Amino acid sequence: MSPISSSVQARVYHANPEGYVSALAGIQRKTLVDGGRTQLVEFKLATGAVIPSHHHPQEQTGCLVSGRLVLTIAGVDHEMRPGDSWTIPGDVEHQAKILDDSVAIEVFSPIRRDYRN
Repeated sequence: MSPISSSVQARVYHANPEGYVSALAGIQRKTLVDGGRTQLVEFKLATGAVIPSHHHPQEQTGCLVSGRLVLTIAGVDHEMRPGDSWTIPGDVEHQAKILDDSVAIEVFSPIRRDYRN
């Protein structure tokens, strides 16, 4: 195994129940870690919450850890269950309707500056 290059800064964060931000009604967000080109974010989503249709330049890749939701990407509905995953290219319209209390983990690339803690 080769050592980490001196130009790369490793970051390690330990789980902490604090640090969630209220993003929308029923939606809490916590940035877990930022890398040089990627950002890992956890979302806690309450039953009945809606993430309205939007887009952003970042690619978004995620996995549903628990719960159930309908993810609409470019006008196509996808019912997501635990273990299901997705990727949304940058600038593509998407939204979510939360059917059951859910937890999702998503990676954004490049980093969303507005999601920095």
